[in-house]
Amino acid sequence: MAFDGAPATAAVDFLDIEFSGVDLEMALDRIAVRASLNLPFAYVATPNVDHVVSLARDAGRRPLYDAAWLTLNDSCVLRSLAARAGLDLPVATGADLAERLLERVIDRHEPITVIGGDTKSIAELKRRYGLTDVRWHCPPMGLKNNPDAIVAAADFAALQGARFTFICVGAPQQELIAYAMRRRGDATGVGLCVGAALDFLSGRANRAPQWMRDLGVEWLHRLVSQPRRMWRRYLVDGPAVFSLFSAWRASMAA
Repeated sequence: MAFDGAPATAAVDFLDIEFSGVDLEMALDRIAVRASLNLPFAYVATPNVDHVVSLARDAGRRPLYDAAWLTLNDSCVLRSLAARAGLDLPVATGADLAERLLERVIDRHEPITVIGGDTKSIAELKRRYGLTDVRWHCPPMGLKNNPDAIVAAADFAALQGARFTFICVGAPQQELIAYAMRRRGDATGVGLCVGAALDFLSGRANRAPQWMRDLGVEWLHRLVSQPRRMWRRYLVDGPAVFSLFSAWRASMAA
């Protein structure tokens, strides 16, 4: 892990992913410090249940997470499962992280780079946070299977020189872009792989009420709000995490 001016913290190895073991406030502090030091580009991954299940099915994605500077837990379900194994796995969601960076850390006149979204979401993001210099790139559809488009997005972001790059195109596309930026060797700043954060921050989608987030059922709100889009993720693919947890726990006990 590259130096970022912050004390080391103990990693949490859970479900074969090495999480950084920091909560939201500590992650925010570390990111703010690193972004101020003009160090080589590093990125933040925010895996949730969907990421974990997908990684188990496609081991080729592992380097994308291994190369991340910070790996933050984006799921209350993962936190609860980890607790059953006696592990403390704090939650630091990508949406909360992005919101706090915009509210507390990012100057409204400094350049930021955004990969993903559309003209309306970018315009609303600028309006809500008073941003005056947003460098926006809109990749084509089918990004996951388009290496040239991945590289083009990485090149665009790297050339902006912004302290913060928000990559909001879903997994594994966002991690592929961040990985490509890191591989360039000349990029700086911090990349945030934060999935749907742009939808929430621009008002395109509504987040669950705070009480639902506190109870760890934000996923239910998303399912009810977007059933056609989310039913398979939460009702078909997501439950596989419980069998993955059982297998992982058995391997730990062997």
